[in-house]
Amino acid sequence: MRTAFDFSPLYRTTVGFDRIAQLLDAANQNSTNGNNYPPYDIEVTGENRYTITIAVAGFAENELEIHSENGVLQVRGKKEKDETKKQFLYQGIAYRSFERKCQLADYVKVTGANLENGILKIDLLKEVPEAMKPKKISITSTKTIEQSNEA
Repeated sequence: MRTAFDFSPLYRTTVGFDRIAQLLDAANQNSTNGNNYPPYDIEVTGENRYTITIAVAGFAENELEIHSENGVLQVRGKKEKDETKKQFLYQGIAYRSFERKCQLADYVKVTGANLENGILKIDLLKEVPEAMKPKKISITSTKTIEQSNEA
C-alpha cells in the first residue's frame, strides 16, 4: 500500500530553503519510486547554514564526485567492479553506484565536503546579497501649511 503525503501546508511556511516543499515532494516521489539509495539527511546547523549528510559506506574518496552547477547539487558514487570471484553466503551490503541530485535554493552555495567513517557531509551556506536583503524604511511626517498657521 502506498501512502501519499500532502506537503501543501508547508508552501505557506517555508524557512531556509525557499523551495523546501518542492524538495520534500521530490524526495517523497523518489522514495516511493524505489530511489532511496543512499539514505541522506538535510540538517539546519545554524542561521543560513545547512548540512547534507549522505551514508556512503564502502565508498572511497576517489569513488565519489560532487558537482554544483546552476543551483543543482549532484553527488555521484561509482564503485569499480571487483574482478575477483567472491563466494557469499549472504550479501547485504549494497556496493552499487548511485547518483543523487538536490535542487538548491537561491543564493545557497556549497562551502565544503568531508568524508569520514562512511558518512559524506556537504556544508551549505545561504548568502543573500545586500541588495536583496529587506530594508527598513523610515516614515516621516510633514506638516501642512494650514496646520502651521493655526499654531
